[in-house]
Amino acid sequence: MPLPSPPSDLPLTRDSVQKAHALISSQIHRTPVITSKTLNLFASTPRSTPLEGIYNARSVTDEDAARPRIRLHFKCENLQRGGAFKIRGATHALKHLTPLQASKGVITHSSGNHAQALAIASSSHNPPIPCTVIMPSISTPSKIAATKGYGANVVFSGSTAPEREAKVLEEIEKTGATLVPPYDHPWILLGQGTVALELTEQVEKLDAIIAPCGGGGLLSGIATACSGTGIKVFGAEPRKDGANDCQRGLKRGKRVEEVKTLTIADGLRTPTGLVNYGIIEEKVEGVYSVTEWEILQATRLVLERLKVVVEPSAVVGLAVVLFDEGFRKRVEEEAGEGGWDIGIVFSGGNTTVEMLAGVFAREEEFKAQQEELLRDFE
Repeated sequence: MPLPSPPSDLPLTRDSVQKAHALISSQIHRTPVITSKTLNLFASTPRSTPLEGIYNARSVTDEDAARPRIRLHFKCENLQRGGAFKIRGATHALKHLTPLQASKGVITHSSGNHAQALAIASSSHNPPIPCTVIMPSISTPSKIAATKGYGANVVFSGSTAPEREAKVLEEIEKTGATLVPPYDHPWILLGQGTVALELTEQVEKLDAIIAPCGGGGLLSGIATACSGTGIKVFGAEPRKDGANDCQRGLKRGKRVEEVKTLTIADGLRTPTGLVNYGIIEEKVEGVYSVTEWEILQATRLVLERLKVVVEPSAVVGLAVVLFDEGFRKRVEEEAGEGGWDIGIVFSGGNTTVEMLAGVFAREEEFKAQQEELLRDFE
């Protein structure tokens, strides 16, 4: 059974996001916003060469000497319940189930943050809602254990999307459970948009927000929340193996329907959803993409300078600010002397020491790829 759709006349507006926040605020964390003068300086200082590392950036001791002035405000959804923003959309979706639907339970297929989010939201509901999560049998043991620990019934499937979807249909036939998708639904994106609602309340003045884009629920929700505020919204994606499907789709005027990539930003390996893409196309100022080396450099900076644990998917927005000269040029042209205050969403922190060690062990590999990429553009 699919998740019910909103009324056909429901406007997807900032007011809709505010109503979503009123419904879910008691069941989510109002995550903190942190700042760093050091990261502001790094972001405001051009690098002298394309491969210059963060710590080797041209020395600027006076912050006022850097142009354009960029001030960063990090919304830490890695500190959210379940370790990611996903709890917002999942909780909001459950608020719209009928009592009969709730009694029959909910189901989803996911090996990542949505699985844990739906499990938490279901167990926190009053009364609790039975939750089944279809997970590939090759899922990491830590994610399986976490999903079970939050109260979900985990059913294993094959690793391909058709195998997972077939298992979902099989379970729905048995139980009549309602499918709660990870991103491509209005109730989900309105819940995710509450991130921006809080951020605009926590920071006195924002000029722009940058958010990661995988399925697009977070980005489209933020764009909806910022409608009419004057805040510019941008998306960020990994570039490896065509993972920047939203960016490519916007350039060619047609949504990319399939993505096959092994980017280290594993939470962003999915194509942008149909509902979300339409909103992004209408309301988002632009989508930028970054390389594996750039993602790794941004991850290192967050770990070592902010002392914050994030997954690589969470830092693609920061990587855009640090490394994309096109974005820097846009800020310089539009910001003027005052510069920009930019909100950056750290979307999640569900990683392990072993996973991060494995990623950083590939740093030289990613640097070589970066060098080859630069040669191709010469």
